[in-house]
Amino acid sequence: MARHLEVWLLGAHMGTLSQIEGRLSFAYTPGATAALSQSLPIRPEPFDDRASRPFFAGLLPEGGKRKQVAKNLQVSAQNDYALLESLGGECAGAVTLLEPGQSPPAPDAPLEVRWLDAAQLLQVLEEMPLRPMRAGEDGLRLSLAGAQDKLPVVLDADGLRTGLPLNGSPSSHILKPPIAGVDGSVFNEAFCMALAGALKLDVARTHIQAIAGAAQQRHYLLVERYDRQAVAPTLAAAAASSQRLHQEDFCQALGIVSEHKYQNEGGPGLTQAFALLRSATRPSAPQTLKLLDYVVFNALIGNHDAHGKNFSLLYTPEGVVLTPLYDALCTAVYPQLTEKMAMKIGSKYKFSEVMARHWEQLATEAALSPAQVKRRILDIAKRLPNLARTTQATFQSHGKSHPIIDQIVTLVDLRCALSIARLTAPRGAA
Repeated sequence: MARHLEVWLLGAHMGTLSQIEGRLSFAYTPGATAALSQSLPIRPEPFDDRASRPFFAGLLPEGGKRKQVAKNLQVSAQNDYALLESLGGECAGAVTLLEPGQSPPAPDAPLEVRWLDAAQLLQVLEEMPLRPMRAGEDGLRLSLAGAQDKLPVVLDADGLRTGLPLNGSPSSHILKPPIAGVDGSVFNEAFCMALAGALKLDVARTHIQAIAGAAQQRHYLLVERYDRQAVAPTLAAAAASSQRLHQEDFCQALGIVSEHKYQNEGGPGLTQAFALLRSATRPSAPQTLKLLDYVVFNALIGNHDAHGKNFSLLYTPEGVVLTPLYDALCTAVYPQLTEKMAMKIGSKYKFSEVMARHWEQLATEAALSPAQVKRRILDIAKRLPNLARTTQATFQSHGKSHPIIDQIVTLVDLRCALSIARLTAPRGAA
C-alpha cells in the first residue's frame, strides 16, 4: 500500500514523498519553483528511492540515536518514511513533511512553545540518551541529523527561558549536552567555535549554559541556528519568532547517503566539496576561499570529524552560500578517538603525515592556487596560537575554564609549528 507525506518548503507545497512497497519516491508538484536539493533538480518525472533517500533520510538522526528513536516509536530503524512521518515537522533547513490535507503554520502565526522550568530542563537533559528528539511526545515532531545527542529548542526574547517548539513552530537554537565518554566536550566545542570567531571565520554562535543537577552543575551548549532568521517579537510575544532558511549538507547536495559520509567509505572528499561550491554558488570564489579557511582551521585544531555532513549550503534571498562553520570540536586530544581525518589532505588521512606537497596536491585537485593555499595556511598557523591563548584567557575570566582547553591550546601550538616548518622547509625536504 502506498503512503504519502506532503513536502513543504518555506510554507509552499513543493511535492510528495511516497513510500511504495518499502521504497521512497519523491515527485515535485506542478509549478514548483525551487528545488529542495542540488541532487533533486525540478523535473516532471518522480525520483526513485536511490535518488530520494540521500536528501530525505539525511534529515534524520544517525547511528545509535536513530535506533533509539525507532525503538521509542516502535518502528524499524531502517524505515526512513516512518521516522520522517514522526519527526519531520521541524528539520534542518526549511523543509516540513506533513500528512495529506495538513498545512504548516503561517509565517506570522504565533509561536507555540512548551516552556521548561529548571527541573523540566534538567529532566530533558538527563533523558536525552534514551529519548532522542523527545520522539513520540504530543505536539513534537523534531529532527536533526547526526549521531550525537542534540535537540531543537526555543529561547525566549530575553534568552532566559528555554522551551520546546510545538506543532511546527520553528526553533531558534540547538541544545547539545556533553558527549558520553568525551571529557569536556561542551567546553571543547565552545572553545573551538570561539577560536574560529577570533580568527574572523564565519561561525555559528555558541554559548555554554549550566543548570544545577543533583550532584553538580550540568553544562550544555546552545548553538544559535544559522538556518533560522529572528523576527522581532511583538509586545505580546514571549519570544522572538523565527523564519526558516533552507539549507542542505554536502552529502544531501551530492546525493550521498549519511551512512557513507566519510570519504574512506564513499563519502565526499575535499575535491568534491570545492567542486560543489563552484557549481552551486555565484560568485563562487569567496565561497571556495571560505571553505579553504574551514579546512585549514579544522586541520590545525585537530577536528578529525569534519565529514560531508559537517559542511552545508545555505539558500538565502541573495543566493546560495556556504554556511557558517559548525560542529568544530578538537577530537585529536582524545586518545580513544581516531587520528584519521574524515577527508584526506592530498593523499593523507593522518595530519602527522601531511607535508607541503600534500597541501599542494589538494590545491591542484581542488582547482585552487597552490601559492595562495600555502600563504593562507601560513597566515592562519602564525596567528592561531596567540589567538588560542587569548581565547583561553577570556574563557577563564568568565569562569569557563576546563583542563581540556589547556590540552587544545598545546595541540594547536604543536600543529601550527609543525605546519609552518613543513611549508617553509627547502623544496624537497617536505
